[in-house]
Amino acid sequence: MSGNVVHLHKNTTPTDPAVTTLTVVPDLPAAPPVPLWLRSGRAVRTAVTHEATKTTARTVARHSLYIVGGARIMGRRAWDSRTTARYERYMRTAEAAGNFEAAAEWEERGQRFRDARHRRRMDLLHSPLDAAKGAAVSAGMGVGGLVLLGIAMAIATKDATEVVTPLMAVIKFINLLITIVQVVWGPALTIGPFLALLALWSVGAHQQAAPQWALPAGVRSGEGEPITPSIVVKALRDLGVPALRRAIQEMGDAGASMLSPIVIAGCGVEVDVTLPSGVSTNEVQNRRRKLAENLSRHEHEVFITIPQAARTVRLWVADSGALDEPIGPSPLATDDTMTADYAKGKAPWGQDLRGDAAALSLYQRHLLITGLSNQGKTVALRSLALWLSLDKSVQFLMGDLKGVGDWAMFDGLALTLIQGPTDEHVIQVTEMVEGAVEEMNRRIQAPPGTTFPPLIVLVDEAQVAFMCPAKDEDKRPYGGAKANSRYFMAVRKIHNQGRAVNVLMWQGTQDPTNENLPKLVREGAHTRASLALGTESQARMALGDKAVDGGAAPNLLRPGLDRGTLVVASDGITIPAGQSSITVRTHYIDDDTAEAITDRAKALRDGVTTLHAIERDDEERDPLADIAHVIGDAPRLRTQDVLKRLSVLNPEAYGTWSPVDLTRVLDGTGAEPYKSDGRMVVGRDHITRALAHRDADGSASDA
Repeated sequence: MSGNVVHLHKNTTPTDPAVTTLTVVPDLPAAPPVPLWLRSGRAVRTAVTHEATKTTARTVARHSLYIVGGARIMGRRAWDSRTTARYERYMRTAEAAGNFEAAAEWEERGQRFRDARHRRRMDLLHSPLDAAKGAAVSAGMGVGGLVLLGIAMAIATKDATEVVTPLMAVIKFINLLITIVQVVWGPALTIGPFLALLALWSVGAHQQAAPQWALPAGVRSGEGEPITPSIVVKALRDLGVPALRRAIQEMGDAGASMLSPIVIAGCGVEVDVTLPSGVSTNEVQNRRRKLAENLSRHEHEVFITIPQAARTVRLWVADSGALDEPIGPSPLATDDTMTADYAKGKAPWGQDLRGDAAALSLYQRHLLITGLSNQGKTVALRSLALWLSLDKSVQFLMGDLKGVGDWAMFDGLALTLIQGPTDEHVIQVTEMVEGAVEEMNRRIQAPPGTTFPPLIVLVDEAQVAFMCPAKDEDKRPYGGAKANSRYFMAVRKIHNQGRAVNVLMWQGTQDPTNENLPKLVREGAHTRASLALGTESQARMALGDKAVDGGAAPNLLRPGLDRGTLVVASDGITIPAGQSSITVRTHYIDDDTAEAITDRAKALRDGVTTLHAIERDDEERDPLADIAHVIGDAPRLRTQDVLKRLSVLNPEAYGTWSPVDLTRVLDGTGAEPYKSDGRMVVGRDHITRALAHRDADGSASDA
């Protein structure tokens, strides 16, 4: 039964007992053997495609091509040393850079080289005859000298044979030299070519003179190589713009005249490129990624802006990896003595791409900062408020519609601090902004020449307010962008008139769209800044068409990797001439450092009682209790400050109050305003005592 398979089966039927049967099944036909030639072909293909084989082949090719490249380099060096090619190349480069004085100097040097070369060639025509005459004279003098030396030796030794001794010594020396040459000549002819190849290989290896595919992986990428005029021109030539490529090929200087001098700019270099006729600037802007790769850089390491000169693009190319390195700490964190000046100072915000300090003026400028979530918007906005808090004249009304404690350190510093993401918090923030509008109107109606302290109305995560669906009892929506939207209209009123009386609106918002950031609101900001965004349309909403058309591209920032990097369009920051925006890498100030800064700011003030809600006039007010509430822990407070805080506490009840109304309420309570240091103030102890002794029927609180 060899070659068959035996199966045992156990059959069971209702009537018969279990019976085991034996079944013989023939073997299935075996698979045919793989031909030897096919197995050999597979082995060869595996060997050829193996990574070790590729690496070996690339290594052999690389070192072989080093010799070819070295020969080319040595040939070019020899050509430069024997011709004026070097001088002409330097002259063209100087002309392209506009340095005509240097070009004239190189032309003069080239002419001197030609004159010297001509003299050498003319000398070669007469040199054979002069050399023969010199050799004959030298030989005659040499033989004569040897004979005279021999005669002297013969006289000294009285031996006539000594006359030829010096001459024979020279002959024997010459014979020895000939013998040495005969011995060395053969090996030298054998080894010489190998030494020459070794020299060429050394030059080629030092210059990496091999194709990119043959170079080692670390060198093959070319990442980090310095930016030179030839690299820039080649990158532009290979950009995929036919008109640009043809123009470069037709230029006598190979495109060098397109470039300005390449200058060091911070952690990179900067160069202006004047495009030839027929090539527009947006054709280069739209190929930013390809241009960066042609320059051996990542896309985020190349910035393209449009200066004032026509048909010109300005390229800023970072050193490889430089933008991934963090910048230093904020001066607010390192200088405990720093103070702020709202009118004349500038907030230290970060560094521009050149590595220079980027400072922003906040004087009478509404502010808008946008960006995707978790890109550093709150930290960037908060750092400006932290600096401004060191000016004790500045007052803050703050609404944080995220409500996770990012602004908690301003408790005891801001007049109002509302924190939370709910509709109720939006209602509170809206009434806070409307109270600021009332304060703005009061200031506008003041006598001409009256000066007012800065009042910053700050709302973080403002998109929550714009998208709030809640309505008041009159069916007016709090959110939205219609004429009856309460938050929208309050912001618009501050944008329209607040700047003149130092009432300023600061907003931070995510992901700008027409729904969560209406056009009239975003265009009302004097300073507009954006972190990383998703699309160009969002970039236009954030910064405006002018900035984006001028090269601003927050949509090209890398979400997560470029956290804290802003594109800023504002006249409050120094922007290079001809540009409409600037990229700023902001300092990071953590919560602990921010709290330490606000502690310094609180020490500059007499004490601020922060309101955490805007009370509504749902029932009859108690002015005396409200006055005690807004004074808080301060020993005394100026009457003007009391009126401002009452207006913020309840705009409807106290928004129109004047010093006369305040005096009327306090008259007869024993807490009347009095002078301190030449100013009318209200004392905390007086108010507390008046509350303790007032009549049980509350007559002292009647308005």
